Amino acid sequence: MADNTDEPIPTSKARLFDVRRVIGGLFVLYGLILSVKGLFDSPAEIHKAQGVRINLWTGLAMLVLGGIFLLWQWWRPLKLGKPQDSG
Repeated sequence: MADNTDEPIPTSKARLFDVRRVIGGLFVLYGLILSVKGLFDSPAEIHKAQGVRINLWTGLAMLVLGGIFLLWQWWRPLKLGKPQDSG
């Protein structure tokens, strides 16, 4: 049986599971949902939040944060080397 531990993981496969992409994507998705909900808040919901469209502002902040994570992943892509020997 051949042991393939000396071969590095292809960078394209490793980037697929980069945590920055997952976190950024989730923040963008939830930010879009919350921003759209915030655009259609009822006056009662706005009054409950003391006159602030909290859903809209929180959604926009989440969009910005998600965008930062995705830009970070794009600016500094994951680079993998060869695995080091543990023994």
